[in-house]
Amino acid sequence: MQIEQALAEIETLQPLQGLPMAWKWSPMPRFVFSLAMDTDGQWAYQMNALDVHDEGLAEAVLAFARQRQLGRAPDPRPFAVAPGFSHEDYTFDAVVAAAPAVHGFHGGRNEDLNEVVSGVFPAYLCEFRGDESVDEAAMRFKRMLRPTLISRPPVPYLRMRYENTRTGGGSVGHARGFTTPDVLVRELGLLEGAPGSFVEFENLRGEVWRIEWEQAWLVNGKPSDMPSLDGWVTSVLGCR
Repeated sequence: MQIEQALAEIETLQPLQGLPMAWKWSPMPRFVFSLAMDTDGQWAYQMNALDVHDEGLAEAVLAFARQRQLGRAPDPRPFAVAPGFSHEDYTFDAVVAAAPAVHGFHGGRNEDLNEVVSGVFPAYLCEFRGDESVDEAAMRFKRMLRPTLISRPPVPYLRMRYENTRTGGGSVGHARGFTTPDVLVRELGLLEGAPGSFVEFENLRGEVWRIEWEQAWLVNGKPSDMPSLDGWVTSVLGCR
């Protein structure tokens, strides 16, 4: 795959001034794409930004990913996570590469190019466990993490199932599905006064909590006083 030749066909292509072998372009209003080739020209790392493009951040992310060849492998993980990233006042602590099958940046336009690009973005370690399937990673990448927003807050790894006898709400099936902390806090708050109800969830370390209300709070089968929900959820999910 001739990456540089493929990029030359992009009308709005411009070099990134602070990083060699790197370019940016805007395929449509609101979006800016940035890409750096690996040193051998056979792989590339691409970061997409929506509404706000910080060229310094983009260059830092691309350089960090290129130095570690993040996501470059014959059979890449859906998410390859590299800790230790920092840049100016941003709170990100990692850079993550989404595999070609996950990001689909060039799918439907240039499939050959798509297969040699890592979709990289600044991230938080608390968002990933490392065992996500391609389908799980694609769902989180496209619907939950919002990787194109450089001002985004953490979206911690959280899987949950629940049932509430009072509201009639509940998840489908016995498997825990991905959700967001606000949903968890809401359903925990609705448990009180709803006997027979439960909320069960797990974090990125595989730790599982089952919360029930039976005239009192039960946490994993033991009576417990519930702390402040927002603070407790933030703590157990590992994002501060």
